[in-house]
Amino acid sequence: MESTRWSREVGQVVAKAWSDPAYKARLLEDSTAVLKEEGIDYGPGVQVKVVENTDTLRYLTLPPAPKESELSEEQLGRVAFGAATKRAGNHIPDS
Repeated sequence: MESTRWSREVGQVVAKAWSDPAYKARLLEDSTAVLKEEGIDYGPGVQVKVVENTDTLRYLTLPPAPKESELSEEQLGRVAFGAATKRAGNHIPDS
């Protein structure tokens, strides 16, 4: 699914959850089924879990680790360090 379409569809789900408590409860309880009803299907065998950030609890999603052949330890470290410093507004140029 292209990212702009995905973003638009997920944005519609979020807006609906904000305005409809019953829908939000269903979305949190059975995320995969509700998203599938909305036309957002990740394919067979893939489950989706929707969680809600609060004022005192934040979720961080860890993506699957790249295969060893994809990134070296040095490259992986640079990516992780770069993402952390960019998010904090402290971009350090590549050497």
